Amino acid sequence: MSISYYDLNVSDEKINGVPVTDEVIQAWADEAERGYPVEQLRKRGRRPVGEGPGEVVPVRMDASLLQELSARAEHDHLSRSEAIRAAVRAWISAA
Repeated sequence: MSISYYDLNVSDEKINGVPVTDEVIQAWADEAERGYPVEQLRKRGRRPVGEGPGEVVPVRMDASLLQELSARAEHDHLSRSEAIRAAVRAWISAA
């Protein structure tokens, strides 16, 4: 037995707490058919973290260090990546 899109009850779906209705879907379709400015479409992806493209640097941490990092980042309202970058910058400038 296969299930199609029309078998689903879209009234139960929500985005940011707002119910997704047939009217909302139609409004999205109408907007897409009108088109989007190219400038708006090119703003996708991660924002730069410095000059030029960023490079992913994997780092291993034990569970307790990762937990402490997460707690400090949350306390300072930062992502873990932002907290790690701030710590590395402070370490480099202290040398």
